[in-house]
Amino acid sequence: MASAVESMDIDEPHPGPSKLIEAKEDLDIKKTSNLPWIEKYRPQTFEEIVGNEDTITRLGIFSKQGNVPNVIIAGPPGVGKTTTILCLAKIMLGSAFKEAVLELNASNDRGIDVVRNKVKMFAQQKVTLPPGKHKIIILDEVDSMTEGAQQALRRTMEIYSNTTRFALACNYSEKVIEPIQSRCAILRYSRLTDAQVLARTIQICQKENVKYSEDGLEAIVFTAQGDMRQALNNLQSTHNGFGEVNSENVFKVCDEPHPMLIQDMLKSCSEGDIRKAYKIVEHLWNLGYAAEDIIKNIFKVCKTMDMAEPVKLAFIKEIGLTHQRIIEGLTTLIQMSGLLSRMCLAAAKLRSSQA
Repeated sequence: MASAVESMDIDEPHPGPSKLIEAKEDLDIKKTSNLPWIEKYRPQTFEEIVGNEDTITRLGIFSKQGNVPNVIIAGPPGVGKTTTILCLAKIMLGSAFKEAVLELNASNDRGIDVVRNKVKMFAQQKVTLPPGKHKIIILDEVDSMTEGAQQALRRTMEIYSNTTRFALACNYSEKVIEPIQSRCAILRYSRLTDAQVLARTIQICQKENVKYSEDGLEAIVFTAQGDMRQALNNLQSTHNGFGEVNSENVFKVCDEPHPMLIQDMLKSCSEGDIRKAYKIVEHLWNLGYAAEDIIKNIFKVCKTMDMAEPVKLAFIKEIGLTHQRIIEGLTTLIQMSGLLSRMCLAAAKLRSSQA
């Protein structure tokens, strides 16, 4: 009986190393397949980051030297500020990344308590690191912190400068108090170009086997306006919602006024046809678009539209003035009608001056 049991144990198949590796790979694929693409394709090294090459080169030099100063990275959303800081921290700390890095979004905890509790407590913690290495505290959207919280942060940066480095990301560096700015190296990021956003979206489409058309990717780039995060979110939403990325589907997902309608409206204004232009604006209004959504798209289309430069400049001036009034609360169809009449008048004046 014992020998039968033994033979059964011996004969029972055991998974070999290759099978275990395959099972682990399958598990990894399942984990990443449910991730948002902005996380799945988040760059892990400086080389993978798109755009702002000069600034990233400077950070690469900092990381090789080993002694990184406190840094503020300022720039618009979706250009890779937080990703750059995370890459820097991984290069600097390696396997100690998890225990030696604290990442906080300052827009969630804006008050002084987050500095007194989370930031200060982490700065006081003892972490064993190689000589010359420091703990890193990453504060995203630091420009949304209250002044009191920023003052407390300044003091914490001063006290724990021997053991801790601070990496701050913000949209507007001027909203960060001067004492913090003076303690940091300030790096500025610019918006990504359309070509950079397009190249990255094509890469991801190929990796994810996304069915797309050329006008679909152009629509993704148009709606993103240099924001890679928004581009990838819109791409994934369109793919998941419709199975194909074309311009019609993209604008349905983004719920933005179609640029072709805006283009027709601007063309009508340049030709002095206010009735046709008004019909288009009224149609967009009846579809439920907010005045701010319409005016933003008018500006985006006008910037890239092929028209005489003096007309374009006159239109952009009127669009800017109307946008200001809309922000102040004058969000009515009459306000939009006033914009159309002023653009028609500006185009007519330029035509008569050239005659």
